[in-house]
This record gives sequence, C-alpha cells and structure tokens, in this order.
Amino acid sequence: MNEPNHRLARLSPAKRALLEKRLAQGAAAAPSAHVTPAVGSAVRTAAEHIAIVSAACRLPGGVRTPAQFWQLLIDGVDAVTEVPPDRWDGVAMFSADPDEAGRMNSRWGGFLDGIDGFDAAFFGISPKEAALMDPQQRLLLEVAWEALESGAQAADRLAGSATGVFIGAHSHSSDYHLLQLAQAAGIEAHASTGSAHSILANRLSYLLDLRGPSLTVDTACSSSLVAVHLACQSLRTGESDLALAGGVNLMLLPPAGLAFAKLQILSPNGRCRSFDAAADGIARGEGCGLVLLKRLPEALRDGDPVLAVIRGSAVNQDGASNGLTAPNGPAQQAVVRRALKLAGIEPRRLGLVETHGTGTPLGDPVEVEALAQVIGAPQSTTQRCWLGAVKTNIGHLEGAAGIAGLIKAVLCLQHARIPKNLHFQALNPHIRLEGTPLAVPTEALDWPADGALRVAAVSSFGFGGTNAHVVLEEHPCKPAPGASGNALPEPPATPRLLPLSARDAQALRALAHGHAARLDTLAPADTAALEAHVHTAAAGRSHHPVRMAVVADSAPALAQGLRLRLQSEAAEDR
Repeated sequence: MNEPNHRLARLSPAKRALLEKRLAQGAAAAPSAHVTPAVGSAVRTAAEHIAIVSAACRLPGGVRTPAQFWQLLIDGVDAVTEVPPDRWDGVAMFSADPDEAGRMNSRWGGFLDGIDGFDAAFFGISPKEAALMDPQQRLLLEVAWEALESGAQAADRLAGSATGVFIGAHSHSSDYHLLQLAQAAGIEAHASTGSAHSILANRLSYLLDLRGPSLTVDTACSSSLVAVHLACQSLRTGESDLALAGGVNLMLLPPAGLAFAKLQILSPNGRCRSFDAAADGIARGEGCGLVLLKRLPEALRDGDPVLAVIRGSAVNQDGASNGLTAPNGPAQQAVVRRALKLAGIEPRRLGLVETHGTGTPLGDPVEVEALAQVIGAPQSTTQRCWLGAVKTNIGHLEGAAGIAGLIKAVLCLQHARIPKNLHFQALNPHIRLEGTPLAVPTEALDWPADGALRVAAVSSFGFGGTNAHVVLEEHPCKPAPGASGNALPEPPATPRLLPLSARDAQALRALAHGHAARLDTLAPADTAALEAHVHTAAAGRSHHPVRMAVVADSAPALAQGLRLRLQSEAAEDR
C-alpha cells in the first residue's frame, strides 16, 4: 500500500464516509436556503472600506516584527521545534498519561522566546500584579503599543477616544489560570483579573483610557479573524473611530495538547502538511498579532499609512453538520460568497487565499472543494488563485491563527510575492485541482498585477463550526514624482530632527539602535520615506522623560549620528 492510501486507510469508517459525503455535497449541491447570503445584503461602498493602518506581532522563529515575519516566510523557514526545556518538565508533566503516542506527538510546536520578560514599570503595573497577570495579557500590551506606534497613533493622545479593542483567544489557552489554581497559596486579589480572558481586551482599554467597545472573542480557531470582523462592523457603524483587533495564544502546559492527541488531531510528525497526501494532523503554535484599523476615508484624510484595505468580511456557522467538529463544505462556500459579495469583488479576482489549511486528511479536501465551487472554472490560461498555508511555517496558533494568516496576506500584497507552502510533496488524492485556478505554491513566486489591484482573502474556521472570511485589496501606490516622464529636480538637502524618548536609559539605547538599523534600510534618495520616519517619531509617538535627538540631512547621516551618540554615552559609562 502506498503512503497516500495508507494515510487515508487510517481514517475511521465514519470519517471516510463523512469525507466522501462532504466532497460529494460540495461538488453537486447548489447553496441551500439556510446557507445563502441574506437577501438584500448591500455591497460595501468605498466609504465603508477599512484601512489596515499598521500591524505588529510576536511569532515563532524569533519573529518580533512584520518585517521579520516576511523574511521567515520568504526564506521558507520551519519554526516548529520540540518543546523548549524552560516550558515544562517533559518527564514529570507527561508521566500521568499512559499513552506513549499521545506523549510523543504533543512534544512539537511553534514557540515564542522570552515570554517571561515584561517591562511592568513602563505600563505602570506593580511587580506583584505583573507576576499574577497571564503572560498573554503582558504580550498583548507590548504588541498593542507597537501597533499604535507603527501606525503613528501616539498612545497618550488616545485617552477618552472611541477606540475599540477586539481580541480573539481560545479557552484552551487558560494555562496560567490552571497554574495559579494548582498553587492555592498564591491566589490573591490580582489573580482573578490576571487570568480572566475578558481582561485580555479590557486591560488594554483601561491602561490607555480607550472608550470604544472592549471584548474578547472565543470561537476557537477562528477567534482572531472573527475579532477583526467585529472590529470592522464597529467602525462602519460609528461605534469606534479606531480599533485594535487580533489574537493571542500561549502554550504553558501540556494538557490541551494531550487532549488534542487523544482526539487524533495532532500530527505524529509534528508538522502541518497542508494539502499534502501525507497530511495527518496539526502542530500547535503560539503567538500574538494585532492590526490597527480605521475607516479608509479618514485614514487617507489624516495621512495615515495604509498597508491594505479590508473590502468585506463575513462570519457564519456550520449548524447541525455530521458532527460538532466536522467541517461543512456548503457553509464554508456561503461565508466566502457573502464576504466577496459585500466586498463587491468577483471571485475570479482572488489571487491568494490564505486558507485555514490545517493539514488534516478530512478538513483540507472539504476546504479546497468549497473554494473551487465559489471561484469556478478559470476564465483564462493565466488565472491563478494560490492556496497559502502559514501553519506550515509556524504551526496552528488556534485563537491567534486567523490574525497570523491576515498579516501574512497583507505582507504578500505589499511585496507582490507569494511564499511557498512547506512540507508539500504530493497532492492529497481527495483534492481535485484540475479545472480550477487553484494551485499550491511550492516555491516563492512573484505576484503579477494583471492590470488590476491584487486581491487576497483569509479563511479561519473554528472547530465548533464558526467560520470567518476576510477579503483584502492592496492599496494603490501614489505615482512617484516625475512618473509622467518629466524628470524633477532633486530637492536640496534639508536638515531633519529625529527625536527619541523612553522611560529609562537602557530602553532609550535599545530604541536608538533600532532606529539606526531601520534608517540603514532606507534608500539615500528616498526623501519621502525619511520624512515619514522622522514625522512618526516626532508626532506619532508618545514622549517619555529620558530623551535623545540628532539632526542630519539624510538617513545614513541620522543613523551615523545615533551611533556616535551611543558610542559617546558608552565611553562616559566606562
């Protein structure tokens, strides 16, 4: 028996029957009444489009910025490893489980570094309270601050504003609460607020004095993409004027992984092999991602950066399917159709779908068949819709899975490239790509525009049946000066002030090193990028008591000035 057939043979009779039924339903059924988009749902107008103003993240593989995330993706890095030794005792924590297979395939995942580090004083939190805060809360505070600064939204100027906070989190990420309960002597007043999932969003609103909606969403694996959808709805109704949306997931204990192993959800090989014949389950992952959202007309009015535009989004439910956790092809079709309809975008324009792509023998064929039914046959020999699967790089981030996929899709639009999916050797025999524009990228590819703005979409499905789909469009670049063919004279060099500040000297030095490295990446003649950099530092960020400033007329000169200041201070310290 060859390997693909061996994998399929391992499915239980019930699962094989379900897979065959779902594929047949997806290929033959027209959308039924209970999954058809609501009659009268209107296409979103340009005034209702949502700008992604900035993004921030912490992801496996040492990723701390979207730029590092892109490098990991384009380099084809596999960030899944064995459980780090500082997480839990591999012998003691697994010894209660007699199932050796369950132990072994729970020992892989995508992990973050340094989750125990947190600058409590920066956020005005006492060391005692910080110690009782779930690391997920700490992580969200740091990433939210970075998202605001990246989007030139000074946090101290948002006090009292209608800024909403929408956070996705899976209830399986309650490990810190379990750790506290296991040490009853450590239960104190801060333990309740430190471990409640509602406080993941509420603490951000409290510390920054944000007055918009503040809520944590749990729809399992689709939580963070549902949070993005709700944030967009809030912006469109005027309930929020600015919104932070995303999700977080950490794995501090093995029980959830052991439960997934018992359910035969985890891959024995510890990898998500999306769409592959050898697909045999997921590898768990952890991380945090946030996007800063604003109504597009107001973002353009205010001169905000626009990374991409959310044209439409939708959420629905599988309903009474063949099982609580069984995928429902017609429901997946419906959520994609509705998001595209609201976006006012024809399915054929999709160039990339960042799929749920878990790498399960049952889920992958159902998802691909649903997309094939929505997109239809190719209308030209060059039409392609690539199937992305970030889980092949970083594992399944559960409550934060959707936001990881969304940030990846935004990066693909910005760079006009599509990274390859890892661990793909041969197509799952139950997936049919013939007669469709769908394809699996096996190498990094350029993404041609074909005369229109590029369009990407992101899917995320909860294991209880809550499905989410978001449709993105690239933001058109402004024409460069002299694009008409008439060369413009180069403007004279102008001195520029770069002000930096932090709450202590060590943080200021780290900030200066970061700015110098960023300035190194700017082309010397790119005055627009330099203006944006210094303007954001001066007007788009909060200013703290420990300060430094340099003046120069170019990016290299500013970077050199920062390094000279750092060298001078280091010499004084000696």
